[in-house]
Amino acid sequence: MIAVIADDITGAAEMAGIARCLGLRVMLTTKPDGEVDTDILVIASDTRSMTEQEAARESAKLGTTVGRMQGVTHIFKKTDSALRGHVTAELCALLDTTGYDRAFYLPANPSKRRIIRDGTYYVDNRPLHETDFSFDPEFPAFSSILSERFPAVGERISFADATCTRDIEEVVEKCPSNTMLAGAADLFTAFLHRRYPSLQPAQEATPHVDLSDSIIICGSTQSKPVECGALTAPMPLEVYDGTASTIGWITTLSEEYAAGRSLILTMAHHHRTGHESAVYLRETMASVVAALTDIRLPREIVIEGGATAYAILSRLGWKSFEITSQIAPGVIRMSAPNGTCITMKPGSYPWGTLFA
Repeated sequence: MIAVIADDITGAAEMAGIARCLGLRVMLTTKPDGEVDTDILVIASDTRSMTEQEAARESAKLGTTVGRMQGVTHIFKKTDSALRGHVTAELCALLDTTGYDRAFYLPANPSKRRIIRDGTYYVDNRPLHETDFSFDPEFPAFSSILSERFPAVGERISFADATCTRDIEEVVEKCPSNTMLAGAADLFTAFLHRRYPSLQPAQEATPHVDLSDSIIICGSTQSKPVECGALTAPMPLEVYDGTASTIGWITTLSEEYAAGRSLILTMAHHHRTGHESAVYLRETMASVVAALTDIRLPREIVIEGGATAYAILSRLGWKSFEITSQIAPGVIRMSAPNGTCITMKPGSYPWGTLFA
């Protein structure tokens, strides 16, 4: 069994979708507990939303838990493809608590035009710090040079250039057994093909997502406008700034939700930055979604942004999920224990055909 430890839940869902498309048995959970019978166990942590110390402690805890699980032969560390997160601290914690001696960190996703050339990270041929990722509230891209972003990386952690998928495949082919692979979707895909060479992608029809009875949450600073006919309800400025409670907004939303049966919740303001503000905003959004689901549980919940998704699903008390389909690369649909359908995607990925 391969255990995947992801630093946010949309990244975890993306890994689960890749494995499922190859016909592997997959389980996604936010709380690994006991023994499981599956090919791929994907663990969604929320370490990207934590402080560096908290992320290191949680990673060490997960490394210990996974290391004790029967049947785990490999561990893959899922990281963000735009260099966000506490990469060095988490990898060091995992190396300290698992049987791996080294880690190879390769966040490039050439299939999505995210490459590393001469030690510099590019998105669509633009250095990362010249893209919208420079405005990320928690992990702003102040540099595109990996050695500057991760100056503490030494003998235990290494990285390399990757300008095409073949570069990724060569890293996997040459990776020794004592080295943990850490990276994004393209690296995981190559890793699975190496482990299961006979598997072929399954042909799967794009599922119909009925958005006429849904709550859609755009919780990322990378969010793009959504057009699906539902009413868009931006977080009021006074709630966003923390000068007013959510009570008034929830009252208004309840009436609109009852009348239209679908809502799009967004954050229209972007002047707050920093860890504390980010935590406040996603927890506020989670409390609002929980209040709406108490009024009426929709058939569909659609969430953009990993930290927001984790906060919402934690508030709802849902911990384990069955992956039902992949709508587009990184856009995953899954089922909660009560049957509610949840579609998630990272904030920086396109929606694919969901809103076509």
